[in-house]
Amino acid sequence: MTVNVPDHTPSQDRRRQGPSPLAGERVRPLTRSQLEDRWQQLGDLYEETSAGRPWTWGRSRTDFLRRLAVDVRRPGFALLIAETVVRDETSVLTGCAYGFPVPADGPWWRGLDGSLPQDLTQLAASGRLFAVSGILVPARVRAKDQDRDWNLARRLQRRLLTDHAAELGVILVERGDAGTVEALRAWGWRSVAADPRDDDLLGIPSGQCRALVVVP
Repeated sequence: MTVNVPDHTPSQDRRRQGPSPLAGERVRPLTRSQLEDRWQQLGDLYEETSAGRPWTWGRSRTDFLRRLAVDVRRPGFALLIAETVVRDETSVLTGCAYGFPVPADGPWWRGLDGSLPQDLTQLAASGRLFAVSGILVPARVRAKDQDRDWNLARRLQRRLLTDHAAELGVILVERGDAGTVEALRAWGWRSVAADPRDDDLLGIPSGQCRALVVVP
C-alpha cells in the first residue's frame, strides 16, 4: 500500500503553531433537563461521528441512547457538549463527552482483565477517579493534531475531569478494538493493565475489556 504524505515547508510549520482552527467551538455542560431537550441531537451526533470505524461506541444509535440512559442515572453523571455558533446565533453540535465518578466496587468493573492496581482502587474509594464513558468527535479530530492541547477530544476529556476535581480519568475498551485504543493513546491515555504484555494492542485474549487512564 502506498501512502502519500504531503511535503511541509518551514512556513507551513509556522502556521501550524498558531491558534487552533477549532478555538471557536464552545464547550459547556448540559443540565439533566437540557440533556433531555437535546436527546435526539445526541443520537444524531452519534450516527455522524461513529459512521466510520474504528471509533464506534456501540453498534447502533438505539444501543448508544440506551447505554446513555443508563449512565445518566449514575450518581455524579456529567455530560459536556461542544458546539459551533453559526449565523443568527444558531449552534451546531460538534462533539460530546460524558461520564461519572467510579465506584470502588460494583458492576462497572466486570469484564476487566485482571485486577486494578491498588492506587486506582484507592482513588475510586476517595471519589477522585472519573470514568469517561464516551467521547464523540468528528473524524477530523481523530485524524489530525491529536497531541495538540486544543484538539477537541483533549479539550472535552480535560474539562470533564477538571470540572469534577478528578485526579485521573479511566476508560474501558473492548479487547481487540485496536483502533479505539490507538485513538485514545493519541489523546494521552495509557494502559494500566498489570500484565506488561497488555501493551500489545491485540494481546492477551482473556477478559473482555482493558483499562486506560489519563491525567487531566
